[in-house]
Amino acid sequence: MSKIIKVCTKRAYLNDDTLGLIRDRLDDNVEIVTEISEDGCADFDIMINGSPTYEELAASENLRYVIMPWAGVSPHLRELMADFPQISLHNSHHNAATTGEMAIALMMAAARSISQVDQKMHQCDWSPRQHSDDINYVLYGRTALILGFGSIGQHVALTCQALGMNVLGIRRDPDKPMLPALHAKVYPPESLHDLLPKTDVLIITMPLTTESEGMIGQKEFDLMPTDSLLINVGRGPVVDQHALYQALTSGKLHAAGLDVWWNYPKSGQDIQQPADAPLHTLNNIIMSPHRGGAGGTGEAENLRADELARMINAVARGEDMPNRINLALGY
Repeated sequence: MSKIIKVCTKRAYLNDDTLGLIRDRLDDNVEIVTEISEDGCADFDIMINGSPTYEELAASENLRYVIMPWAGVSPHLRELMADFPQISLHNSHHNAATTGEMAIALMMAAARSISQVDQKMHQCDWSPRQHSDDINYVLYGRTALILGFGSIGQHVALTCQALGMNVLGIRRDPDKPMLPALHAKVYPPESLHDLLPKTDVLIITMPLTTESEGMIGQKEFDLMPTDSLLINVGRGPVVDQHALYQALTSGKLHAAGLDVWWNYPKSGQDIQQPADAPLHTLNNIIMSPHRGGAGGTGEAENLRADELARMINAVARGEDMPNRINLALGY
């Protein structure tokens, strides 16, 4: 009989419904427990945990894999994992499609000033129908540069390509295989400044690391064509918020669409200014409260279950677990 693979998780990360979906997809030689034993006799091979403690990581001598049930990794977790070189860290790419859809929704809304026009129509004001030159931005034939050409970026690229846009991508390894249907040109990060002057739509899908923080600032906006678009579904601090505010108020950018921010409300609060710069006061920005992953929806949980089961089954079958994070790089 194949070795039993034991998986430990918490209901804080996976509720009973999602756990049921995962169990339905797992091989017969996989067991899941939802709590670490309090008697110190914990015994598991895989942990699903977005923010494990030192004690949790040390609880089982057999632990070899930690899966974060989402994308991205905090600096604290990277430092913590350095104390456990025998354990590899992996993340889930289940939200690639849903986050990619959010990027496209923001791009379309920003390009056509949907928010402004919607507000007018709610007042029965049809003026945007006749005076639309300054609020319409045609995407066909434009060039989109996708900063972070991984799973999310490639989902975005497919739609941009279908819209008739020219697609460029930036990733650390530009020669890494991409989706077969894509015809994008992919470049290394050091090509960013050479590509920005030809970028009509800059779409950020990359994680936050020490290298990516503040990557897009005043210098980068100055290099972009006037009246371009910025879309960010990666992480807020990849962009300098004050430089973004300046670019939006000066007319350098036609509009922006953001699903990720610099400030988030504390637990239990619903009111929080999302940035120190008063971006929320502008009418040429489409704002969304970090909901690209569609967490909690039936569709998203099915995708999460599919991905986690695929990763766990790989180990159960003696294969390498996918989506391993390079701790030095942070993704």
